[in-house]
Amino acid sequence: MRYGFDKQILRVFLLFILYFLFSPVRAQFRINTSNDGPLRKLQIAEMAINNLYVDSVDESKLVEDAIRGMLEKLDPHSSYLTPKEVKEANEPLRGNFEGIGVQFNMVEDTLLVIQPVSGGPSERMGIIAGDRIVSVNDTAIAGVKMQKEEIMRRLRGPKGTEVELGVVRRGIADTLHFTIVRDKIPVRSIDATYMLRPKVGYIRIGNFGATTHQEFCESLSELKQQGMQTLVLDLQGNGGGYLQAAVKIAGEFLQKNDLIVYTDGRKARKAEYVAKGGGLFTKGKVYVLVDSYTASAAEIVSGAIQDHDRGIIIGRRTYGKGLVQRPLDLPDGSMIRLTIAHYYTPSGRCIQKPYEKGKQKDYAEDMLKRLKSGELTNADSVHFADSLKYYTLKQHRLVYGGGGIMPDEFVPLDTMRYTKFHRELSAKSIIINANLRYVDNQRKELQQRYPTFEDYKKNFQIPQELTDGIMAEAEKQNIRPKDDDELQRTLPYLRLQLKALIARDLWSMNEYYSIIGETNDALQRALELLD
Repeated sequence: MRYGFDKQILRVFLLFILYFLFSPVRAQFRINTSNDGPLRKLQIAEMAINNLYVDSVDESKLVEDAIRGMLEKLDPHSSYLTPKEVKEANEPLRGNFEGIGVQFNMVEDTLLVIQPVSGGPSERMGIIAGDRIVSVNDTAIAGVKMQKEEIMRRLRGPKGTEVELGVVRRGIADTLHFTIVRDKIPVRSIDATYMLRPKVGYIRIGNFGATTHQEFCESLSELKQQGMQTLVLDLQGNGGGYLQAAVKIAGEFLQKNDLIVYTDGRKARKAEYVAKGGGLFTKGKVYVLVDSYTASAAEIVSGAIQDHDRGIIIGRRTYGKGLVQRPLDLPDGSMIRLTIAHYYTPSGRCIQKPYEKGKQKDYAEDMLKRLKSGELTNADSVHFADSLKYYTLKQHRLVYGGGGIMPDEFVPLDTMRYTKFHRELSAKSIIINANLRYVDNQRKELQQRYPTFEDYKKNFQIPQELTDGIMAEAEKQNIRPKDDDELQRTLPYLRLQLKALIARDLWSMNEYYSIIGETNDALQRALELLD
């Protein structure tokens, strides 16, 4: 038995080594194959558990757990992704997916179309906002408690394949049937593009993906044609994405050969990324809005604009995610994302905030620590050592390192705007469901009464029965304001939020942000500086 076990170890071990010898990974690593090497130690442990452990084990999960265990002892951003997680992580950044092309939400266990994607397969075949999709390929998806993920799986599919939809439309008694040919559906990373006021444009970037630079150039050109001379670039809540997308977008503001960012690591050579020149917006004022969840690629853009004195950063210290991950594809479609270097701004500031290896929980609670320390509500609560002081490259203004990008104009977090009552209404989907039902019932009347968004924004008021319905539903679910003061503090923002959501469903996200921006303190601060 001992002899057989050793043969099995040797066989698997040799296969493991052969994989590395005859794969592209060989060029990246030097494998220690000695009898007392750590790789052999790990392999023997895995084989021992698989062959000798008292209970049955899932060998694949055993290996995955070992990989995760190793990575968890490193930095907070090295990670292992299963094949499913790889697909989910890449899709928002890839710029497209394949499906029928509708924006939808679930209302009372039924899929309600908010908007068909412009130019997409559903719009081409006649699907309109307000339609309810009740069946897919003769399988009912309404009224059967089907999970949203399962519905999406049925609607999506390879480009060129057909799907039969059963649709209920308001005012038509019979169920309509559509044959949709699936196609590539663009996933936009620019959330909004519009003119804030004459000569002042606004662009909000949600993430940095494969098509972000192209979208950004189109947005810039559109706004310049409308007379834009000053740009407000909103990166609040932007969690980052592709490095190259950030480099290209920063290059649209800077002069040729201006340094944008550089990376450096123990084994990775120092690499510098510079502007290519010929940017679309090298003149004109720039205001960049950031917050504590502005991270990674968004911090690269913010840091480059600040260090070159190209614009004013407004908001709160950014997240501080300045570690470079290299994706290592594994044979089964899974992936290791391994940190190999740090990001540095042009002035030499390391974007990554401090961390202790293996202490993932402490790292995850950083925002709570910032709140408790007063950093999010009071700029004077943050103090910097002399070693963390840097100077911008053109005007030699004082800026700070230590993790994240410190804004030039601090905007405190308003901890009173979102009451506990409002948060509970949102968490239980009471607000969004009330909005969807209202738009579904009133769409035609609203479109006739407000033919333009400008007319809607100026004149529309949330009807009392809509807020009354929300309060009644909240009472039914035992959600109540603590007192009348909390109710009165909740209502103004609730009405504005509803007005913005209705505008989104009637027009697009541009109109949503145009309205909700009235409560965006960083945006309002930018407008004050303009004035």
